[in-house]
Order: sequence, then structure tokens, then C-alpha cells
Amino acid sequence: MKKKVIIFTGIAALVVFVFLIKSCKVKNVPVTFETMKVERENIARVVTATGTIEAVTSVDVGTQVSGIIDKVYVDFNDQVKQGELLAQIDRTSLLAQLEQSEATVDQAKAQLKYHQSTYDRTKALYEKELIAQADYDQALYNYENALATLKNAKSAYDKNMVNLNYSTIYSPINGVVLNRVVEEGQTVAASFNTPTLFTIVNDLTQIEVETSVDEADIGKVVQGQRVSFTVDAYPDLKFEGSVSEVRLQPVVTNNVVTYSVILNAPNPDKKLMPGMTATATIYVEERQNALVLPGKTVRFKPDEEFLQQKGLEFKNDPEKKFVWIKDGEGGINPIEIETGIDNGKTVEILSGVKEGDDVVSSMSSSATVNNRTSGPPSPGFF
Repeated sequence: MKKKVIIFTGIAALVVFVFLIKSCKVKNVPVTFETMKVERENIARVVTATGTIEAVTSVDVGTQVSGIIDKVYVDFNDQVKQGELLAQIDRTSLLAQLEQSEATVDQAKAQLKYHQSTYDRTKALYEKELIAQADYDQALYNYENALATLKNAKSAYDKNMVNLNYSTIYSPINGVVLNRVVEEGQTVAASFNTPTLFTIVNDLTQIEVETSVDEADIGKVVQGQRVSFTVDAYPDLKFEGSVSEVRLQPVVTNNVVTYSVILNAPNPDKKLMPGMTATATIYVEERQNALVLPGKTVRFKPDEEFLQQKGLEFKNDPEKKFVWIKDGEGGINPIEIETGIDNGKTVEILSGVKEGDDVVSSMSSSATVNNRTSGPPSPGFF
């Protein structure tokens, strides 16, 4: 019995000894830290949007009279000046209506002259009490009615004169003929609405982009912010502009709310054409030559077991931000920092570290690697 107790005690001691040796080995396994340097570069927080390129000013030129297009003087892409002749509608029926109204005016003038003479004679006799009141009233009525008839005839004449002038289509602005929808001999009808004959855009050396910005991002966008955008026609070129207007009217599509943001951009080479789709980047906040660190260095937290091994006590404060820097003894120490712009990938550092400092981004050891094959990673390991 004594021999069995001695053997059992020896086995237990051996097991404890082996466990202690393994524990010491694990604790003494070297830890490797991956670090990244604090550098200077440009950093920005952006909002992306897509939209359509449009001319700053676009005018649809139509006609207020119906008729047959007699002559068209411009074509697509023609440069036109304000007041330049664009098209002529056949004037035959309009001239006939004008002549008819002119004849009506002459007739009304003759009637007025006759009734005025009658009225003057009747008035003189009435004042001498030589005619009845009814005769005088009739003469006065005829005279005033002739005045109204003449006025009505003149109004009809003026209207027909205006319609005759409308048969000649002039350009309202300086610009380029973007679209032409009529041909010579075509009949246009303006009975219910004004048909569009031409679309003229102003100088294309300045364009605008109407983009749609999601409601989650619209609060960051303000007038004057810098913008860069690309178009499919020139994938290697970036065009610069600025936010000129943030419209308040919401646009709801399939329960998704967006807002229209207008971007202005120069187009000196006229490479950008109306209708092109633009993918824009709006720089909500940006800084030039700022101290920056990758975001994972700011989010890094060391392994709890490592901190206990080194005898470090670290309490994470949610209102403060820290990074970890290697010391000369193979350990790491926390440094409180103040951050600025965070675009999700890179973080601006305002204070706490300086350019060239090595900041820990991750840590690893052979022990943790071996443990990963048989179970989940230890808490706090990144």
C-alpha cells in the first residue's frame, strides 16, 4: 500500500512539474508587434454622388402660332446670337387675318364718323328742345357703341399683328443649337400648348451637374465645397468644380429620400457634353499635409493576457483615444491622442505622437498561433 501511495504521489508531482514547465514556456514565448509610422499626407472625408451634366442655361424655343414651317435657318450645333433668325412659319393665312382685321378697323372708323355726326346734330336740336328725349338717347347710344366697336376692331388688329410677328422665330439667347425637332414643310399646331422647335443652350464653357445625395449625407454638404468628378467618356481625367446649390425639395423614389445638389464646373475645352453621367466626389472636410495614421492603429487593443504578463494596468476610457508605442524592453505603452478627420481608413492625428513614431497596429506570438488550431483566439487578440 505504501509503495502504491509513493508511486501515485510521484506521478502527480511529475504531472504538476510538466504543467508548470509548459506554462512557463507559454509565458516566455516572444510576442511580435507589427507597427506603422506616423506620416504626413492629405486626408479628406467625402460624399459620393452621381448625376447628369447639363448646361447652366437651356431654353426651349417654341411658337405661339400654328402653321407650316416655311424655312429653317439653323442646324444642330450651330452657334447663334440673341435675335438671330432661326425659322420662318408660312405667313399667308396670318397676313390674310391681318388684312381682314385692318378692314374691320376701317369700317368701324366709318361707322364712328357717321354716328358722331348724327349725335352732334341731335345734341344741338335737343338743346333747343326741338326733338324728343328718346331721339337724343338713341343718337348717344349709337355713338358710344361705335366707339366700342372701333376699340374692339383695333384690339383684333393688334393681336393679328403680334401673331404675324410670332411667325418669325428668333433666338432668345447667345448659345448653341442643342436640338432641332422641325423640318421645312412640317406643320406645327399651337392650339393647346406651345410646341418646341429648338433647344438652345448657352456657352458650354461652363456646365453644371445635377446630382442626387442620400438623406444620410445631405447634412454634410454645403455650398462652396470642392468637388471632383469623372465621366465614362474620359475615365483617366478628373474634372474640378464646386457645390453651387443644395436644394431643399426632397425626391422620394421607392421610399428612398434624396436631395438634388447642383455642382458648377468649368469646361474650357468643351469636352463635357450635356447628358453625360458624372460620378462626383464632394469633399466635405479635408486637410493638407496632416499627420495621419491608419485606422487600425487607433482601434488596436493589446491582449489582456499580455498586459497581465507585463504587469500593465490599462483601463479603456470611451471618451479618450489611445495608440500603443513599443518601448525599449520589448513591451508597449499607451499614448493618449487627439484625432481630427476620420474617413474610415485613415485618421488625422492632432496631438499625442509626432511624425516618424512607430505605432503598434497588431501583435502575434507562436503560442497564440498554436492555440488557434485547437480553439478560438484569446479575448482581445487582433
